[in-house]
Amino acid sequence: MTQQKLVVEEADRIISGNAACAWAARYARVNVISAYPITPQTTIVEKLSDFVEEGKLDSEYIRVESEHSVMASLIGAAYTGARTYSATSGQGLFYMHEMLHWAAGARLPIVMGIANRGVAPPWNIWADHQDVMAQRDTGWMIFFSSNHQEIFDTHLQLYKICENEDVFLPAFVCLGGFIMSHTQQAVHMPDQTLVDEFLPEVPEKGWPHFFLDPDRPITHGNLQSPGGPNVTPDAWYYEYRYLIQKAHEKAKQVIIDVAKEYKKKFGIFHGDLIEEYKCDDTEVALVSIGCIADQAKVAVDNLREQGYKVGAVKLRCYKPFPTEQFQKLANRIRIFPVMERSMAFGLTGGIASVDLKAVFYQHPKKPFVLPVIAGVGGRDVRVEDQMDVLKQAVEMVESNEIKTNLILSGMHK
Repeated sequence: MTQQKLVVEEADRIISGNAACAWAARYARVNVISAYPITPQTTIVEKLSDFVEEGKLDSEYIRVESEHSVMASLIGAAYTGARTYSATSGQGLFYMHEMLHWAAGARLPIVMGIANRGVAPPWNIWADHQDVMAQRDTGWMIFFSSNHQEIFDTHLQLYKICENEDVFLPAFVCLGGFIMSHTQQAVHMPDQTLVDEFLPEVPEKGWPHFFLDPDRPITHGNLQSPGGPNVTPDAWYYEYRYLIQKAHEKAKQVIIDVAKEYKKKFGIFHGDLIEEYKCDDTEVALVSIGCIADQAKVAVDNLREQGYKVGAVKLRCYKPFPTEQFQKLANRIRIFPVMERSMAFGLTGGIASVDLKAVFYQHPKKPFVLPVIAGVGGRDVRVEDQMDVLKQAVEMVESNEIKTNLILSGMHK
């Protein structure tokens, strides 16, 4: 697909997290944007509309009537081989849930920004991960950003990852509502020509596995029966679903390779599936997601000054889950407090902590996962809160006694 060569020069810009999303989509030269406003992501699609209106982005900008239509229109555009983009939040993400399954099942490399917010009722528009964690089994890859630079860089990396022939999956780039979406940070943006060299060309005749061409009509999305011992042309549903799982497995190495390539090209590295911080000499490592992951490094540094040997792990990629990386860490780390802005209702703790317990279930070292719920609905998570969690974990290691199975950090008594 031909892209108009509109060049952006290298610069450092003080911008919001939402603006970082829009700038990344501009650098990626997306062909189609579908937009419907919802707080706190609205300024992402507003900024993109400015770029298109001012002639700074050669893209088709579609204004639709709902989030369900946002995803439906992106699916249609991606079927033609277009590079696509949109953004949403909270209830809007729920409204498009049906179509998320279609995008993943059709193996379309759509990238979306998610300004995470609390789930209603009651209404809440502040940072909370329940909205995207509810999409964990749609087949989408899920990435969390810890700062504005990472928001920008992750978007660019994901277009290269999603469009890889071993992957062909859609992906979310998550940023905390208001805490990241509306705050300002410095973001380094490279010269457009370097991004053009980094990203693959959008193919003229669509993706190799699928191309919607009016001159070559085909039937797609047809009914697949359960099948059985005798294979028939209409009995491949099981196999199609399993291919999504295989793509997630293959995506792990692609994510690692692209992160290394990005570092070599632009000198920036945020980790691949995870980022370790001072984990080489410790038995306690705090696992954090999103903006509190950067803050956790401060907590670790403060405690190390006090003589505590502690570390931190940023869960950058939630799906595919970094099973192998955590299993390696478990060879030397005994307790993993997992601090997150979501709840696994009916179980103990948050959604990521439940997944991490499954990863360690048959690990010979049997590390302990300590679920920590914090920051729900945008409530502040202080450095002191993270330090307190780490201290409790250190006390458990030193006493060789598990004193609690759940920490509700910052909850009113």
